[in-house]
Amino acid sequence: MEIKCIAGFAAITKQPDASASLYQDALGLPLERQGDYLFMDKYPGTNHFGVWPLKMAAKSCFGQEEWPSHVPEPTATIEFELADAKAVESAVREMKAKGQAFVHEARTEPWGQTVARFISPEGVLVGLSYAPWLHEQET
Repeated sequence: MEIKCIAGFAAITKQPDASASLYQDALGLPLERQGDYLFMDKYPGTNHFGVWPLKMAAKSCFGQEEWPSHVPEPTATIEFELADAKAVESAVREMKAKGQAFVHEARTEPWGQTVARFISPEGVLVGLSYAPWLHEQET
């Protein structure tokens, strides 16, 4: 597996309004809103930063708005960018061979990103990802 970059980082929150107040009002970050999701792209030092409501993370991972009680609740997510969608599938096989359990294996999200996710020992939701828009300038 060859990680190209950190595709993004997001705080995962049960309190979207309080988190929005912190990141937008107190810290003054220029976050955009897409529904309940707050984010900024190409901010110096990061490809993507977000504030992801837990119910949205649960919907993305499990197809439901409640985080399952048998899976540790994450407070953050980080996604590592790979070369392409096939590299994500290959990375899942590689990690599973090393004993890693996945929340979900490689799949393409409605916004076009291919991602597989697992929970780290620290409780971080880790994504192995391919976001086509991060590769548009590659030749």
